[in-house]
Amino acid sequence: MFELHTLIIASCLFLGAILYTSVGHAGASAYIAVMTIFDLPPVVIKPTALTLNIFVSSYTSFRYIRNNYFNKSLFVFLIIGSVPSAFIGGRINLPSHIYKPVIGVLLLISGVRFLIQALQVDQPARRFNRGVAIAIGACVGLLSGITGTGGGIFLSPLIIWLGWVSVKAASGTVAGFIFVNSIAGLLGNFQSTKSLPSQLPVFLVAVLFGAFIGTRFGISKLSSTGIKRALGIVLLIAGTKFIFFSK
Repeated sequence: MFELHTLIIASCLFLGAILYTSVGHAGASAYIAVMTIFDLPPVVIKPTALTLNIFVSSYTSFRYIRNNYFNKSLFVFLIIGSVPSAFIGGRINLPSHIYKPVIGVLLLISGVRFLIQALQVDQPARRFNRGVAIAIGACVGLLSGITGTGGGIFLSPLIIWLGWVSVKAASGTVAGFIFVNSIAGLLGNFQSTKSLPSQLPVFLVAVLFGAFIGTRFGISKLSSTGIKRALGIVLLIAGTKFIFFSK
């Protein structure tokens, strides 16, 4: 019989997965916030968030790719830069007070920007610059490894703002990016997997069920405007998490 405490955490992770996967993210930022709020040991949080990310993003990317919301060429050039950087970032443990408030403010600004953008008409996607894509992948990969996230909260705003993909294609491209980077980040700090909690199977079931609902909603129900609004909310939540709920 599972403890009530575990079930409450799993329920919160489930809700986070629904919201994040509706925009092609895997939810690591939400998972970290939930585990921090419920006082899970810091040594447990990063590997658990990345492990949940791997499972959720594998399913999420499959769903979006299957529905043709994916830019293969952009994905390839992004991960060329991101994989080695995510591996390196996974081995780095910077003091939280140095970088998390800055990231939090940037995410809050991005969230507000997307809520405003939801009122504007979408523009056709334009050709991306390969060198810039590799550089962005490297930067986002490093951040994802350091923060224990898949990097979606950093990547989505950039590629949509640059106009490289449509809003829905960004969801699928970012989901695949998160999957690859979460694996690289976890491998970069593989010894941390020894700290995975015994409740992990319960958490996995919760987030995968949430991903099933979230991706279905994002693919079939949300328009581009709806995705921008949802993404704005996700970024505001993530920014708040980095500023107020990080240890």
